[in-house]
Amino acid sequence: MMKALRTLTGPRLSAWFYGIRAPERGPITLGHRRVYILPTRLGVMFALTLLIMLVGSINYVLSLGFMLTFLLAGMALAGMVHTVRNLARLTIVAGRAEPVFAGEAAQFRLFLENPAPWERPAIMVRHDASGGQTVTNVPASGSADVVLPVPAARRGWLALTRVSLETRYPLGLFRAWSHVQPDYRCLVYPRPEKAPLPPSSPDASLGSRQAAAQGTDDYSGLRAYQPADSPRHVAWKQVARSNAMLTKQFTGDASSELWLDWSLLPAMLDLEAKLSRLAGWVLAAEDAGLRYGLRLPGTDLAPGHGDTHRTACLTALALYGE
Repeated sequence: MMKALRTLTGPRLSAWFYGIRAPERGPITLGHRRVYILPTRLGVMFALTLLIMLVGSINYVLSLGFMLTFLLAGMALAGMVHTVRNLARLTIVAGRAEPVFAGEAAQFRLFLENPAPWERPAIMVRHDASGGQTVTNVPASGSADVVLPVPAARRGWLALTRVSLETRYPLGLFRAWSHVQPDYRCLVYPRPEKAPLPPSSPDASLGSRQAAAQGTDDYSGLRAYQPADSPRHVAWKQVARSNAMLTKQFTGDASSELWLDWSLLPAMLDLEAKLSRLAGWVLAAEDAGLRYGLRLPGTDLAPGHGDTHRTACLTALALYGE
């Protein structure tokens, strides 16, 4: 018996008590067995008041006292039913969280869908770990969305842990609540460090950026197509012959490519500091309109530019080593 109790600790105890098997995939519907209810402090005081009224009515044989006591007790019981009904059968759907940088707050969006033909007012949604919360009204046969800010302390995947839904509608005498934990996560990029880009070098593979723009005067050959290449530079005749995407290369292309290389970082920096420096370089190179590539131990991203290339580089930094 004691051995069984020792196994029901922490997350296991929570899963056994609340019936949660986290993380929960897909839409989550709050069945009646997942909604818990207890009287609030106001409800306890109200019950004590009713008890005093009942004792007084019995002692003095007050018919009107009995009527008022049982009338208020009936209203409280009706309010308890409406409190549970305000939360039961509500469906929670996870939205999409945009990536953020370490040190910022991830914005987790949840949609509350109400299949019932009545409104569900004053529903509080709270993230238990961070304490972030918001209150919303869900319209009849409609939906409402809430955003929970969760601090992102470190890079990598940030999972949304347990979320509580609570209501005290309509009288505030009872508190009904339920817990959910959607299978929902947000990507956190390394915190960018503002640092100058690597110095110019005559070797393009070492991070040179000798020219601010690509040369377009002298044709120098063909190379494999990259998604960031301009359609004007695609060798369409060769594509028609070989069915392989090729790009025309002009003099000056290599000298305008900037390589953000792990080997250029000072050896004294630790892992997170190096990733922060590289993240800062990625943002600086993108703002400068340069074509840049990223070299990490075991990973090479070919030079490119644009939002897609920037996202790919930051994602590689965020997930490095995980």
